[in-house]
Formats: sequence, C-alpha cells, structure tokens
Amino acid sequence: MEPVIIVLIILVVLVFIALIKTIQVIPQASAAIVERFGRYTRTLNAGLNIVVPFIDTIRNRIDLREQVVPFPPQPVITQDNLVVNIDTVIYYQVTDARAATYEVASYIQAIEQLTVTTLRNIIGGMDLERTLTSREEINAALRGVLDEATGKWGIRVNRVELKAIEPPTSIQDSMEKQMRADRDKRAAILQAEGVRQSEILRAEGEKQSQILRAEGEAKAAALRAEGEAQAVRTVFEAIHAGDPDQKLLSYQYLQMLPKIAEGDANKLWIVPSEIGDALKGLSGAMGNIGGLSGGSGSGGGNGGAGVPAQERREKPTID
Repeated sequence: MEPVIIVLIILVVLVFIALIKTIQVIPQASAAIVERFGRYTRTLNAGLNIVVPFIDTIRNRIDLREQVVPFPPQPVITQDNLVVNIDTVIYYQVTDARAATYEVASYIQAIEQLTVTTLRNIIGGMDLERTLTSREEINAALRGVLDEATGKWGIRVNRVELKAIEPPTSIQDSMEKQMRADRDKRAAILQAEGVRQSEILRAEGEKQSQILRAEGEAKAAALRAEGEAQAVRTVFEAIHAGDPDQKLLSYQYLQMLPKIAEGDANKLWIVPSEIGDALKGLSGAMGNIGGLSGGSGSGGGNGGAGVPAQERREKPTID
C-alpha cells in the first residue's frame, strides 16, 4: 500500500504544478512573451491566460508603462573645441513587446549608446554659447533621431531632456566674471538712469515751484497795488470830503519827514518844494499862535521876560 500512496502523492504534486504553469496572470500595463520549444508563439496581454504546461514557457515579462532612464554625464566636444559634460534623461515606452525582445539584445543599453553618439554629432556643430542657450533645439533634434532609430525596436521615445551642461572650470570662471561685469554694468546704467530721472524731476519741480511762486508774487503785487490804490483813493476822497486848509496840509507834510529819512540806505534825500511851502504856511500859523499866546501873557505883568507887550506889538517885521 505504501508505494501506491507515494505514487498518488507524486501525481497530485505534478497536477498542482501543471495547473500553476497552465494559468498565467499578467498584471495591467505588462506583457509576456511565450515560446514553444524555443520559438516565439504569442504575446500574453494583461489578465488571465492559459498556456500549455511544460511546452510553453514565458521568455520575458515587459513593463509597458513609460520609463525614465537617466544617463551618466558624457564628455562632448563643441565646435570651438571645448569639452562639456552633458547629463541626459530619456522618457521612453515599449510599444511592441515582441520587437523589444527579439530585435535588440538590450534596448536600454542601445538607447544610451545611440543617445551619446547623436548628442556628440549635434553638439559638435554648435559653439559653447549656442549649446548653453539651445536646449530646446538640442532636445528636439535628439528626440527625432532616437524616435526614428528605436521605432524598429518597438520603443517610442517620448521626451529627451538635457539635465545639465557643465563647461570646463576655467570657462565657468570666465563666464562668472563676465556675468558679474554685465550685472555691474547694468547696475551702473540703472543707477545713472535713476539719478538722471531724479534730476529731471527735481528740475521740473523747481521750475514749477518758481512759476507758481512768480505767479503768486505777481498776484500778490497786483492785489497790493490795488489795495494801495484803493487806500489812496479813499484818503483822497476823505481829504476832499473834509476840505482841509493849508495849515493841516503843512502839518501832514511835517509828519512825513521822519518816514522819508528812515532806513540806513537813505544817505541823501530830496525835499520836495511843497514842503517849503508847507513850512512857510506852518511858520505863519505858529506865528499867529505865538501872537495870541503873547497877548494873553501881557496881562500878567512881567510875563514877557521884561519886554513890554506894547513894544513887542510895535516891533517891525523883518522880511
């Protein structure tokens, strides 16, 4: 009985293994290459698949999602004989699992070598300055060449990016100095423009201020002159309305003399002829006032300082 049990156990194990090999589950966005006796039979897509056990074998499982592969820096010589190190990143996707398996031994290595050679060919026709400023152009040219070459491998190159372009250290120092000089130049130009604009604005402000000040002074002078004219008219009208006599005018002339002499710069001034007439009129008025005062004092006896009042009245006038 024991040999029979052993045989049954072996058969059960073989059936279990055959079932496992018969049922193949392929994940989403993946594919599997099936070979029968070493020859390609079919490609298994995502889902549950049935194969013949011990006859059909899974050769390769391929991920159909977009892949990102960074390549190490590669030395490339530019047109002006400068060596630059360029890092590249490739975005690719497998579109044909059969071609990716049988058309090329290692499509990753093939893409890397094709990228290096194509990059050297493109950069070799550019100088350093154009290389640093033409990344989009380089990416487009590199992608076109790679996409055309990898199409027969069942690979589609979606994007190619230059991650870094590193010129030699001496060139980097020179570029840094040049950039610093350009920044200093731009800063000096901007500062000069700022000073110039500030001076222009200040000059315009001063000009406008002077114009406004002059207009204000002109208006003030006009108002002042108008006020003085009005005052003169008022005084003139008041004088004529009051009908002043010669004595009052003479007294007003005498009051104006100190005002005429005011000021340190008034070293020489001219007396109008009207003042002489006013003085004569005033002296006559004062004489009359003195005569009246003398007459009143004669009644007091010796108020005329020992001179009789009759003698003072009879004293002739000296012209």
